Amino acid sequence: MSDPTDEKLLASVPTGLFVDGRWVEATGGRRLDVVDPARGAVLTTVADASPADGLAALDAAHRAQESWGRTAPRERAEILRRAFEMVTARAEDFARLITLEMGKPLAESRAEVGYGAEFLRWFSEEAPRIGGRYATAPDGRNRLMVRKRPVGPCLLITPWNFPIAMATRKIAPAIAAGCTMVLKPADLTPLTALLLTQVMDEAGLPAGVLNVVTTTDPGGVTGPLIADPRLRKLSFTGSTPVGRRLMAQASEQVLRVSMELGGNAPLIVCEDADLDEAVEGAITAKMRNGGEACVAANRILVHRSVEDAFVQRFRERMGGFVLGPGDEPSTTLGPLIDERSRSKVDDLVRGAVREGAGVALGGEVPAGKGYFYPPTVVTGVRPDMAIAREEIFGPVAPIMTFDDDAEAVRIANSTDYGLVAFVFTRDIDRALRFSERLEVGMLGINTGVVSNPAAPFGGVKQSGLGREGGAEGIEEYLETVYVGIRDPFAAEVDA
Repeated sequence: MSDPTDEKLLASVPTGLFVDGRWVEATGGRRLDVVDPARGAVLTTVADASPADGLAALDAAHRAQESWGRTAPRERAEILRRAFEMVTARAEDFARLITLEMGKPLAESRAEVGYGAEFLRWFSEEAPRIGGRYATAPDGRNRLMVRKRPVGPCLLITPWNFPIAMATRKIAPAIAAGCTMVLKPADLTPLTALLLTQVMDEAGLPAGVLNVVTTTDPGGVTGPLIADPRLRKLSFTGSTPVGRRLMAQASEQVLRVSMELGGNAPLIVCEDADLDEAVEGAITAKMRNGGEACVAANRILVHRSVEDAFVQRFRERMGGFVLGPGDEPSTTLGPLIDERSRSKVDDLVRGAVREGAGVALGGEVPAGKGYFYPPTVVTGVRPDMAIAREEIFGPVAPIMTFDDDAEAVRIANSTDYGLVAFVFTRDIDRALRFSERLEVGMLGINTGVVSNPAAPFGGVKQSGLGREGGAEGIEEYLETVYVGIRDPFAAEVDA
C-alpha cells in the first residue's frame, strides 16, 4: 500500500482495546496483524486481547449497566442519531477502510457503509417507541401491567464479511434498548469496528456502555464472559458449528441468545420468469460481496425448459466481472478474505467436477499475489453433491434443474439451513405458494436483495435464532416484565 491518503486514514484509526471509555493496550502488549487480502501485505497491527482484558471489558459494562439502563430513551436516541450523521459524514473513510482490510470493491464498501449507518438511524427511532400495556385481568380482580426493561450486559460477536453493518446491526439495538456491551469483532477485519467505536465515543456514548476487544484467541476471551453470571445476552453472527458451541456454553447461564448462522440459499427460476430479471437478480444474490455472504444464492435452481437460455445469459454476465484489488477503479470483484477460504472454494469446485459436474466458466485459481478466485459457473449439479450441501462463501454459482414446483421446493428444503430463498416468477399465486412452503426466515420475490434495516433479518432451522433489524430487532435486547396490581376499586367495593 503506497497511497498516502490510505496511510493517513490508517494512522487515524485507534489500534488499542476500548474499555470503560479509554483506549488501552492489551495485557503484555500483545498485537495482531491486519492483512490486506488483495496484496498479502500487513496494513497495521492492533491490540490482541487476553482473557483478562475481556473480563475487564465485562467489568466496565456491568458497572455502567444500571445508570445506562435508566437513561431516557430520547437521550439514547439522540446519541444514535449523532452517530448516524457522523458515520455518514465519514462514509468515504469507512468505505476505504473496509476495502483495505476486507478486499471488496469500493463501490460495494460504500453501499455497506450506507446500509450499516441506517441501523443507527433506524434504532434511534425505535428507542422512544419501547412500550408496554395496561389492562384489566379477565376475572376483574387485578390490573395487568406489562413493561420492558434492558436485558443487561451483552456480548456481541461479529464476522469479517460486513465489518460495519454487522457491528451496527447489534450495537444500535443494544444502545436503543439500554444495554451495555462487549463487542468482539473478527480479527481479520478489526479496523472498521475500531473506527466505529471512536465515532460512538465522539457521539457521546457514556464510558462503559460499549467496550471493544480485538483478539486472536476468541474462545479464550469469550469463554469466561459467557460463563460469567453478570453477562445476560450473547449475540453471534458466524458459522453454524461455532454457533452450536456458543449456544452450548450459553446454556450453563441460561443466557438470552441471538444466532445468525450459516445459509444455503436456493434461488429458483420458474419457467414463467422474466429471464433478464432472473439473471440480474441471480447476479446480485450470488455476487454481492463476492459471494462471501450468508444470504448469497448458494444453489441456483432453474426449470429445465429454460435452463439453456438462463445459463447462456448468466454465464455472459458472470464473465463480465473484473478481478482485482478493491481500491482499483476497474475492479468489480475483489479477493476472498484469506487462503483458507479460497482453498475451500476451490476444493468444492474440484469435488463437483469429480462427481460429474461441468465448469462453464472459471474454476481455476489465478497466479500472483492476493486471495483471488474467478467468477465460476458449475452446471450439472445434483442435490447430493458437496457443492450443493455446503455453504460456498465465494463467487461460485452451482446450477441444477427441476421439472415442477414440488420438486423445486423439495430440493430447496433439503438442507439443514433455512436463512433465505429467492423465487423468480410472474405468477403472484405461485410466489405466495412458495412463501408458504419454503422453510426459510426470509424470501425474495423477483429480487436478489432482501436485507433492509427496517425488516427482520434471520432464519430458521440451523440458520439461527432471533431477528435483527425491523421492529423485532430491539425486542432481542429487552426483557418482558409483568406486574399484577390489586384492583384499585376493591376498597370502594369493600366499603
